[in-house]
Amino acid sequence: MVNLIIFLKRLLYILLVLLALSILIFAIARVVPGDPARAALGPRTPEKIIQQLREEMHLNEPLHVQYYYWLEGVIRGDFGKSLVTRRSVHEDIKIFFPATIELVLFSMIFITLVGIGLGAVCGLNKNTWIDNLGRLNSYIGVVTPSFVFAIFFMLIFGYILEIVPTAGRISAEVIAPPKITGLITIDALIAGNFLAFWDAIKHLILPAISLGMAGMAQVSRITRSTMADNSERDYIIAERSYGIPEHIIMYRYLLKPSIIPSVSILGLQFGSLLGNAFLVELIFRWPGLSRYGMNAILSKDLNATSAVVLIIGICYAIANMIVDIIVNLLDPRIRLQNERGE
Repeated sequence: MVNLIIFLKRLLYILLVLLALSILIFAIARVVPGDPARAALGPRTPEKIIQQLREEMHLNEPLHVQYYYWLEGVIRGDFGKSLVTRRSVHEDIKIFFPATIELVLFSMIFITLVGIGLGAVCGLNKNTWIDNLGRLNSYIGVVTPSFVFAIFFMLIFGYILEIVPTAGRISAEVIAPPKITGLITIDALIAGNFLAFWDAIKHLILPAISLGMAGMAQVSRITRSTMADNSERDYIIAERSYGIPEHIIMYRYLLKPSIIPSVSILGLQFGSLLGNAFLVELIFRWPGLSRYGMNAILSKDLNATSAVVLIIGICYAIANMIVDIIVNLLDPRIRLQNERGE
């Protein structure tokens, strides 16, 4: 019962944050110079038709009435029409969003496995050549932008060694699986098309690693620091003095509390990857939502821009709620504090 109340409280916080975000998006869309109706129909459209569209879009109403109709449309999934693609923004999201989600999910897998694994190895081998090499790798990952890694990996592994493809989500000669979730890897597994699955994985390798290098470096540094600190705790020293095997101490008593700060960072990384994926998507010609959103911003497409920002905010909020749940499961102290209302 207590856990349900905690979950509902966090869900309420998320709804309040999203409501505030919707107000901010609406305000920015109205502050930007220009007439949305004229921008949608073009400069040569007769004034009478533009006036009709203004009335349909409730632009002649007070701002609070405009916000009400805008929010009502958003809740129904109606973001209006894109000025760039001339399609419904809802249709564009259905086309582009799965590609970005697939890219970000595989990038998160890379960040989690490599970041925590490398940090744990460095933390257990503190101040050795392994630790120094791992810290050097972390520094390079933190200070280097993702598009630099993208260009470097594309040149080395795509053009010189020709190991993996460098553009698109699937090769032209491979039959794509039927669209079920929009994630080619998942759809290929559902359809039993393992050739398409492996081809999609190869297309994901370079963009996912390029996008996740900075996050991997940050998670690695945090995991290394907490592992090194916790390895000197009294309870770890006592367990070693009792003769408990090192691998049991490592996996049961040391790793679990050490990855809690890293798990917290992963929630922030998920939102960051969604918002910052546009350069990687551009370099690898990845047809994703971040690239679509950047084109919308450059084209002053307010409907598409508002939809992209709101979707990223929703994904960010959901990711952080999931991280809070995982942290509660990993650390009993936090769970007890929540149950006591502290």
